[in-house]
This record gives sequence, structure tokens and C-alpha cells, in this order.
Amino acid sequence: MVKIAGTFGRSGVHDYILLRASAVVLLAYILYFVGFIASADLSYAVWTGFFSLTLTKVFSLFALIAMLVHAWIGIWQVLTDYVKNTLVRGFLQFSLTSAAFIYVISGFVILWGV
Repeated sequence: MVKIAGTFGRSGVHDYILLRASAVVLLAYILYFVGFIASADLSYAVWTGFFSLTLTKVFSLFALIAMLVHAWIGIWQVLTDYVKNTLVRGFLQFSLTSAAFIYVISGFVILWGV
């Protein structure tokens, strides 16, 4: 059996489940966010109050992690299908996945003020 480094030994079913679960988390976050925007009279005080809630911070962090999982698997699948040069594919996968990690770390620092 061939092990592919980009998947860390996961199967296609595992990737499928992770993609669907991360998509559900992202959809729930979008609905939560849109619900807030639709129901609130937005001002700076309301906005900062919304993001100071622990529920919003935790939900935003889960959404960032779901985005990372979704992007990681999606990047690997798309690049494997469409970029045949191994060196270019490896560089792109490293660069794009690193950017996704930076987004998650930045989001954590912004949300929790670390």
C-alpha cells in the first residue's frame, strides 16, 4: 500500500468526513454571524460586545480550525489533480497550507488578545 505524505495516512473516507464536518461547522458559523448582523443595530460598541462573548470567541476559533482542515484537504486534492510537477505542487501546497496556518494563528491572537 502506498502512503502519500499529504494525507498523513488517512483514507478517502476520512477526508470526506472531515470535509463535510468542517463545511457544517463553517455553515453554522456563517448562519450565527448573519443572524447577529440581521438582528443587531450595528455600532462599534455592539460589534465589540459581540466579539467579547466567550461563545463567539470559541465558535470563531472552531470556524478557523474548520477552515484550516477544509483548506488543507481541498488544497491537497486540487493540487494533486491539476498540478503534475511534483516540485511545483509541493511548493504550492506548502505555501498555501502555511498561509492557512498563519490565518488560524492570527485569528487566535486577534480573538483572545494573546
